[in-house]
Amino acid sequence: MAELTPKERMQIPRQKMPEQDPLQRRCNFSEVALGFTEELAQKEADRCIQCKKPVCIEGCPVEVPIPEFIKAVREGNLKEAARIMKTKNNLPAICGRVCPQETQCEIRCVLGKKGEPVAIGRLERYVGDFELAKKTVPVVQAPDTGKKAAIVGAGPAGLTCAVDMALLGHKVTVFESLQSPGGVLVYGIPEFRLPKKMVNDEILYAAQCLGIRICVDHVIGRAFTIDELLTEHDAVFMGTGAGLPSFMRIPGINYNGVMSANEFLTRVNLMKGYLFPEFDTPAKVGRRVAVIGAGNVAMDSARCSQRLQALEAKRTGEKPGEVHIVYRRSPAEVPARAEEVHHAEEEGIIFDFLTNPTEILGDENGGVKGMRCIRMELGEPDESGRRRPVPIKGSEFVMDMETVIFALGTSPNPLVFVDALDLQRTKHGTVVADPKVGRTTKFRVWAGGDVVTGAATVIEAMGAGKAAAADMHKFLAGGAPLKELEASWAGAVAQPT
Repeated sequence: MAELTPKERMQIPRQKMPEQDPLQRRCNFSEVALGFTEELAQKEADRCIQCKKPVCIEGCPVEVPIPEFIKAVREGNLKEAARIMKTKNNLPAICGRVCPQETQCEIRCVLGKKGEPVAIGRLERYVGDFELAKKTVPVVQAPDTGKKAAIVGAGPAGLTCAVDMALLGHKVTVFESLQSPGGVLVYGIPEFRLPKKMVNDEILYAAQCLGIRICVDHVIGRAFTIDELLTEHDAVFMGTGAGLPSFMRIPGINYNGVMSANEFLTRVNLMKGYLFPEFDTPAKVGRRVAVIGAGNVAMDSARCSQRLQALEAKRTGEKPGEVHIVYRRSPAEVPARAEEVHHAEEEGIIFDFLTNPTEILGDENGGVKGMRCIRMELGEPDESGRRRPVPIKGSEFVMDMETVIFALGTSPNPLVFVDALDLQRTKHGTVVADPKVGRTTKFRVWAGGDVVTGAATVIEAMGAGKAAAADMHKFLAGGAPLKELEASWAGAVAQPT
């Protein structure tokens, strides 16, 4: 068969990924996107024109050799595709599902200038699923260096740093505050977007092959302080994320039925609250739910709420209720991934744009009975570049609600910083660290991911973990006395603001 020309490749349409029917999936927690078949994957790989200057790589925070792995998929050599992928990405099956490729690698794709970009993320998932099932890429670990590293937090940043450090020959111990490793991958992202078994399999395989010790139920700041970790380890990496939720400062937020998205999603995802009473951690919502915010976490909260309503309706025989996304800006400013918004709309989530809550209304039993709101209009752009929402006088109204979930962003939990007085933080609570290598103002402590940047993407956190691991290894391999190293410690390059 003759090789296709670039023009012929550009004429191949982007392949659609099979999905559950919206009316079916809104009633279950099974995965929505079903993945490429071999035929679809090869057709999509055929679309890649193998640019001489692959700018798609520039959009990937961990610099996956994208054209190379796609070429291997095209040739039917999935073992080679997996090998290429895992030179840079330790968790391809996960990233293929949750990374915003449309704003990272795919937005750089040359095909996107005149049509639709190559579906890089879907091909990544296809290769990642193959490797997770077949385990074809051998784990090659360097000889034992005799050095020990403590990783605080078993989320994307911490896990990536742990795997890279273990591959380089260091003894690695991961300390996780929750009952399972995975961080936001297990407590924050719903089962229908990221199956937990897949996450657990990825983590356990890496830990077993590399001898990584994972200590769950260890809250740093309580079980150990950072200074105590430094007495037993040569280096510490902080990948603790940003798990402290934000609430609006309005009356009524203490009523029963008001919660943070963090609490709600943790109950649903990590604690399997949707299987109550089989798992005794109920995640109950009323028949009318308002989710405040319009990011990915808000979409996840709304879609989980709707599924819980469907399960309850199935048990009781009642008609399912309504779930609303309440957002103070317009559709053009929605920060969530376009795919997540599309799926939410398909599933019947109601969007109330240019609407802002001003008060939660309670009933005689201390529960929620409604939410007072005001209509908004867009004014001049704010510091983010988005037009600032301005209240419209006289436009107040009341929405009947039984559950209100706040999905308004998060910040690092201050508990982890107990006794770490020389670890500088910004006014937002994030750690001040070198943006390139993650060195903090505290000697022998690195940090990366959301604890440094605030809420960001999984792949950006992984990139930070990889960069920190490389610098930690360089530091530990230097061999100079600690006093000499401390004197030359670069620390952070920026001052806290």
